[in-house]
Amino acid sequence: MTLPDLDDLIAEVDRRCDTAHRPGAQEQPDWLALLAVAAQLAGQLQALADDLVEDYVEHCRMHGSSWADIGAALGVTRQAVQQRFYAPHKRYSPETMTDDLRQAMVHVKQAAVHHRNNYIGTEHLLWGLTAQNNSATRLLQTVNVPPEAVHRSVGTRLSMGASQAAERIAWTPYSRKAIAIAEARSEQNGSDRIDCDDLLIGLAQVGRGVAADVLAAAGFDPAAIDATPADV
Repeated sequence: MTLPDLDDLIAEVDRRCDTAHRPGAQEQPDWLALLAVAAQLAGQLQALADDLVEDYVEHCRMHGSSWADIGAALGVTRQAVQQRFYAPHKRYSPETMTDDLRQAMVHVKQAAVHHRNNYIGTEHLLWGLTAQNNSATRLLQTVNVPPEAVHRSVGTRLSMGASQAAERIAWTPYSRKAIAIAEARSEQNGSDRIDCDDLLIGLAQVGRGVAADVLAAAGFDPAAIDATPADV
């Protein structure tokens, strides 16, 4: 793979902003229009770069690396890497969740502790969401995806670790993204609390991670779900 050089990126900006170079329209290009397109392209590249790093942070957490180890690999402090990749617990406190989601989170943490994992991954979240009847399992049923089958399938993806942590387990980047999507969805639906179906769709829409793989294999397509399902 050859990375694009500066000339390639400038050519892409010119291609995207062809209105800034209309023949005969002006002596000089519309530099402000080109700057706006360049900033948009730079943002897309930065987002892609962030996703690349987050993907490997996810794998490091899944394989037992500490935040200090990850920080050292990235050349920053443990505090800096946690601030970037660690989901703030205060933001997603129990008060921001429905009773059903709070109960599901009990199962989520039990799965992580039982398997001695030092992280909350998307697999733990999906396992907890499908542990008992709630809006997530009912949503799966409406699209003919058996919740029990999903629960069994994701259960086979839970692996034993060696962590002794039990009280404060960090969320992985994909889990953090999933609950951020869930929070946005609940707000769009006019609710001030995140429910189980919100998090289920968040896990699927992340598109990466164990939960997304299991849901896709089961035939769950978040794009086919009404943004405001009334029957879950």
